[in-house]
Amino acid sequence: MPEASSRTLVLLRHGRTAWNHALRVQGQLDVELDDVGREQAATAARALAKLTPSLLWSSDLVRARVTADAVAEATGLRATYDERLREFHLGERQGLTHDEYAALDPAGFAQFRSGRYDAAPGAEPTGDVRRRMSAVLGELLAALGPGETGVAVSHGAAIRVATGAMLGWPEEQFHSLRGVDNCGWVVLEEHPEAGALRLGAYNRIG
Repeated sequence: MPEASSRTLVLLRHGRTAWNHALRVQGQLDVELDDVGREQAATAARALAKLTPSLLWSSDLVRARVTADAVAEATGLRATYDERLREFHLGERQGLTHDEYAALDPAGFAQFRSGRYDAAPGAEPTGDVRRRMSAVLGELLAALGPGETGVAVSHGAAIRVATGAMLGWPEEQFHSLRGVDNCGWVVLEEHPEAGALRLGAYNRIG
């Protein structure tokens, strides 16, 4: 458990969409949650409400917004939307199923599956995602008072990269993390003496 005076960030991935279920590349395309995703969001929201968060920020993409709505309902908070919490833009591969991607570009698909998301033509560079996620999460952390918790609703690849960035890992070390499941979350706890963040939990499910 974090120290009483330390601040905590919770990075929550959105619930499942029909495209997640169909293994279709979403990137920054706007896709609604399916029924399973809405149930996942409600379950995660009830669990996160027990942490009594003080702030709730979210990607402005609809799958994150609907997930954040569930957290808002469970906690009484109002979500703040920020496009810096969006998923990677995955360039020309957005909208393809994994099978279509693999058939079109086997080598590129293998890189994508290994976590090299910017291998897709026209994709957002990983360094850019790292910087924007670090910036917005740093602002969320700074907005918290001693002992408070902030929730950021975001996306799988972006959270994976951001986890390494917020922990100060070398740029490529995030590859050692598995992907975050739909409505799984990461807990980053502020060390009460050093001030740096430490990993409290990864891919926790409510």
